[in-house]
This record gives sequence, structure tokens and C-alpha cells, in this order.
Amino acid sequence: MSRRIERVNSLLKREISFIVEREMKDPRLGFITITHVECSRDLRHAKVYFNFHTTEDTSVVEIILNRASGYIQGKLGERTRLRYTPKLEFIYDDTLERMERIDRLLKEENG
Repeated sequence: MSRRIERVNSLLKREISFIVEREMKDPRLGFITITHVECSRDLRHAKVYFNFHTTEDTSVVEIILNRASGYIQGKLGERTRLRYTPKLEFIYDDTLERMERIDRLLKEENG
């Protein structure tokens, strides 16, 4: 991955986190953490991975974020000096659950 893409990923993660945490007012979102961002090579698309702590179902939160992606993309355009603001796709990051499941299985195995 190029250094520029890494810098853009970092910038987008920081700015999207700020927008979601401070500027979106949907109470169903609860506390959301943007875990990482992966931009395409041409910087026109970005997969935004998130985790959250709320009582809502994963798919509900993912739908809310993807419906708000245009709003978030517009805010990014105002805040960043990128030639193109990438189209955002929000994806639930289940890494923590998978790690916990593996840890639980290993503990059961080792007794």
C-alpha cells in the first residue's frame, strides 16, 4: 500500500470518527468506534469498518450509517482537501467477537 493511501486512510478515519461521534444525532447509534478505513487505489471508494456499543442490532446500525454516507461524505468534502471525496461503505468489524470466540474455544480445549 502506498504511503499516500495510508495517510488518506488515517485522515478519513479521524474525520469520520469526529463526524459520527459529534455531528450525527441519531440516538440508535450509541457509541461507535471507527476501527479502520481502506481506500481503493484511485481513492474514489472507501470501506469504513466500525464497531459499536449499543442495544441495536448490527444490521440496523450498518443501515443507518450507510444511509447517512452521503451526509458524512459531504462533511468530509468540507473538511479535507482531497481532489475526490471517496464514496463510503460502512461495514461492521466483527474482529473482537471472533477473537473472543477463538479465546473461548481455546480455553474449553485446554480445560
